[in-house]
Order: sequence, then structure tokens, then C-alpha cells
Amino acid sequence: MTDLTELSVPIVEIDGRPATAGQLLHPALSGYGHFTAMQVRDRRVRAMDLHLSRLDGASRELWGTGLDGGLVRSHIRHALGDGIRDASVRVHVFRPGGPGDDLSLMVSVRGPAAPPGGPQRLRSVAYQRPVAHLKSLGGFAQGYYRDRVAAEGFDEALLVAPDGTIAEGAITNIGFVAGGTVVWPDAPALAGISMGVLQRQLTLHGVPWAHRPVRMADVESGAYEGAFVSNSHGVAAVGAIDGHRLPVDAGLLGTLARLFDDAPWDPV
Repeated sequence: MTDLTELSVPIVEIDGRPATAGQLLHPALSGYGHFTAMQVRDRRVRAMDLHLSRLDGASRELWGTGLDGGLVRSHIRHALGDGIRDASVRVHVFRPGGPGDDLSLMVSVRGPAAPPGGPQRLRSVAYQRPVAHLKSLGGFAQGYYRDRVAAEGFDEALLVAPDGTIAEGAITNIGFVAGGTVVWPDAPALAGISMGVLQRQLTLHGVPWAHRPVRMADVESGAYEGAFVSNSHGVAAVGAIDGHRLPVDAGLLGTLARLFDDAPWDPV
């Protein structure tokens, strides 16, 4: 079995072959494309169908052509090789040529990521991602704000509109608990894969959830009993947003974590 912790650089393949320096020039210099990120455990992935749907839909929107899910899975398996069973995998889609040329798939493989280590502290920033429904390449502003809030001791940046409407985290979705209902902000945001996994699990187990406008003023007034963030690394309670502390022991938060852990895994 390959030990990814010993790799100084990730494994990178483009269209099923080791990437060359020339091939990497376009994705490095262009920044136009989209991707999905996943955790692989024992060569399985949560909600592979959601990843494939994301890649296909974004490719159709950007270039007017779909993406074959079987091809995506084949390239992931090839990049993993025979010896890698646990990993962090990203699939980037870009078009190196002009209109009408084929799309290219870049698969990168790194060591597996650990789940969040306890309640997260969020710092609100006045920013919303453009074309937020796409998981686009680049993300300069997200990285900028994450670095700034990290310097202040926070774990994640919370993206908020000028009127105080909450959208999402820089690299996470955020949800709230109100009574027995899970509430996701009804604002421009990426439909995260882990959010989709949670929604499926909540529906399956009869726990209500909804999209509603969520504002900073609502959080500060105590309208919510708790909050959580999710991304490919997992689900974590939110302990504080700015200077406002949130309970991390609301019963539904524990249920969310358990349902996420119990979600099925699909073969790559």
C-alpha cells in the first residue's frame, strides 16, 4: 500500500496520464474551470453520484458539453493506482484548446484529510462569491479572507452580504438548528456535496430541513440553538461567530454528525 504521507508533492494526472510541465501550464495560468473535492476511504467515496452530477452540470454550463461519469471514475481509479486506498482527491475540469476542443480532466491525489478537530470559530467578512453555485477554480478572495481571519484566531471565514444575509463559509456550507429543523441559508452559495449527503440522511430519517434567509442579526438575537459547518472533511459544530457564542451541545447537532458518519460510501 502506498504511503501518501511520504510524498513531497501530490500525484497529478491529466486525462489518465502523468501530467507534464507543458500540460500544467494551462490550468496554472488560466484559472478558468471547475472542480470537485472528495475524501476516499478504502477506495470508496460518499455520494459519488453528487460529485459526478456537479462535474457534468458545470461542464455543460461553462462549455455546453457534458462529462461522462464513467470516464471520471476511470481516471480517479487510475490515479489511485493499485496501492492507494485512502486519499484526498480533486478532479479539475478545464479546456486547454479553443471552442469545440475536448475537455481535460486533471486528477490530483494527496494524503487523506483529518476531520475537523472540535467546534469551529467563524469570523464574518463582507463578501459573496461570484457565480456561487459553481465550484470554480481560483478562489483568491476566499483564500485571502481565510488567511485574515486565521491571523485573528478563527477557523473559517463566514461570507456575508452587505445587508447582513449569511451565505456560506469560504470553504464550507453553514447550517443552523431551529427547534427540530435544520436551516440552510437561502442565499447564493455552493450546494456542497456534504450538505447534499446530510439532506439525504435527514430526509431518510424524518428530520425536517429547509432553506431560509439567515441574517447575522438573527444569530446575535439567539434565534438559533446552534450551527454547524460541513465540507469534504466532515461536519463540525460552530462554537462562535464573531463575538457571539453558540451552544455546541444541541441534540440535533449530535444527530447531524452521526447521520453523516452513517451515510453510505460508493465504490470509486
